[in-house]
Amino acid sequence: MHSAFVLMNAELGKETQIVNELKKVSHVKEVYPVYGVYDVLMVIESDSMEALRETITSKVRKLDGIKSTLTMIIVKDQ
Repeated sequence: MHSAFVLMNAELGKETQIVNELKKVSHVKEVYPVYGVYDVLMVIESDSMEALRETITSKVRKLDGIKSTLTMIIVKDQ
């Protein structure tokens, strides 16, 4: 299983809309609005790195109101 944390900056006032939309995206396991440098934190899991990348680039980053993302791939002990 491949997992990542994705931090997002949202357009002002779009945070709740983004959280609600992300909850509908396959492979998204958890989504939280947060305070600080970033506005939304998401945990995503997939069986393959390709599916993880595809979800982030084709589904998440294209949502209306997302200004930028920072993806951190989780390293698991083998």
